[in-house]
Amino acid sequence: MIFSRKRAGSGRHARDERAAESRVGPDTDESTASAPARGPYDISEVSDDVQRLDLGSLHIPAVPGVEVRVQADPQGVVQQVVLVHGENALQLGVFAAPRSDGIWDEVRDEIRQSLFNDGAAAQEVSGEYGTELRARVRTPDGITDLRFIGVDGPRWMVRGVYQGVAAVDPAAAGPLAECLDGLVVDRGQEAKPVREPLPLRLPKEVAAQHQAQAAAQDADGSAEA
Repeated sequence: MIFSRKRAGSGRHARDERAAESRVGPDTDESTASAPARGPYDISEVSDDVQRLDLGSLHIPAVPGVEVRVQADPQGVVQQVVLVHGENALQLGVFAAPRSDGIWDEVRDEIRQSLFNDGAAAQEVSGEYGTELRARVRTPDGITDLRFIGVDGPRWMVRGVYQGVAAVDPAAAGPLAECLDGLVVDRGQEAKPVREPLPLRLPKEVAAQHQAQAAAQDADGSAEA
């Protein structure tokens, strides 16, 4: 894992279909029957022994060849999570949602409008997780393709943004898609406003190392001044 210091249909419909795929018969255990065939999963749906990086609200499975890049503030609060494999990247975010309805449809409309306001056209396409949004935007590094996916879960929504070849060819996502399929969300029981980002944090041992590095950098800066 690499971290950096930060200075001073709908997804629900697709998820319901995946849940139905996991029901194998009348003797299936109820908890197993309600779990989707693949993730992102709610923490209540998981009982496997897969090794995952615990970032608080997101637990990211360890997949060979995938680098987890985390940007955090000096207190260890995670601001951004990006998974990288070769030339492809997947940025992840997780947000609070209502108990009854998914929010990906509304969020997707807002993303499309925001892209339009910035002069970028976006197109809705059908994908494995329901309706996706694809766009081509201008960045300081040139034209970049983006693919936005959303998955509505119980009181949460995961948003993913693919970059690289995986943004235009889902089959190229490979290990990044495997990470998404094994992702676990720990929503917690605390009431939160709809669409508020769920808290992400560095693991304790990494947070301690991060804070020590931040303190050392501050000390060096004070000494130079």
